[in-house]
Amino acid sequence: MPINIPHNLPAKSILEQENIFVMDEDRAYRQDIRPLNILIFNIMPEKEKTETQLLRLLGNSPLQVNVAFIYPETHETKTTDKNHLEAFYRTFSQVKNKKYDGMIITGAPIEHLSFDDVTYWDELEQVMEWTKTHVTSTLHICWGAQAGLFYHYNIDKYKLPTKCTGVFYHRLLENNINLVRGFDDYYLAPHSRHTSIRLEDIQAVDELQILSVSDEAGVCLVASKDGKRIFLTGHPEYDCSTLKEEYERDQRKGLIADLPENYFPNDDPSKEPIHSWRSHANLLFSNWLNYYVYQETPYIWE
Repeated sequence: MPINIPHNLPAKSILEQENIFVMDEDRAYRQDIRPLNILIFNIMPEKEKTETQLLRLLGNSPLQVNVAFIYPETHETKTTDKNHLEAFYRTFSQVKNKKYDGMIITGAPIEHLSFDDVTYWDELEQVMEWTKTHVTSTLHICWGAQAGLFYHYNIDKYKLPTKCTGVFYHRLLENNINLVRGFDDYYLAPHSRHTSIRLEDIQAVDELQILSVSDEAGVCLVASKDGKRIFLTGHPEYDCSTLKEEYERDQRKGLIADLPENYFPNDDPSKEPIHSWRSHANLLFSNWLNYYVYQETPYIWE
């Protein structure tokens, strides 16, 4: 089944060209199906790109999925057109009385800030507290994972000596968990961040399970044992060109631009990178939607 999104969302035409099954609201309304309702708290600066990346993965499922977006109302975005926000986004205050089958909290390039210094931290705390009673399972990505681990379990992030950027191998520590069902023993995923979390800090929390780690990128995938919270430190949703675009952006800004590891063929940035993580990204999102959202959410929320 497809994802159900507004017919004029820019991502719709991109996904249709990629043969991703999408459906507009009118057609979905005529189907007698209980769709999954997924809320995405998009705090990435280039929101339209993130929308397409996440919808691409959510659409690769036999389930019909309704997707809604919110953005921080306590922060003025400078990189997304206000008309786009007004047309396709709501704020937390507008949706807080609803219940959702699943939620995604994205990353944001703000890991250099302490959590308390983030302009919308109080609002994000409210959202994460609200997920305990209003969302079946929440997927936290990159900085969103660090924020979730800090808020729910008091696990802090720490600064890396150099940026963790590139595509890295990860090994499974658990292979009988539904979230990684069908995974190979080793899989590839991109990372792009200046901070990390410590393995021993997570191991000290009985409620958490570490599912995969990388020798180069550290802890990648963590889940609460009840499945209500998933923490993903990498970016499997990234397009093939995203790390290249970030690298070139930092160069234009005159910043120290670390060449993404294991990404450009022969480490030559003039060559086009290879998309080597697509299959496991799709499998991860499909497993989350099926086993942690669809199989667990009530048919009728009370």
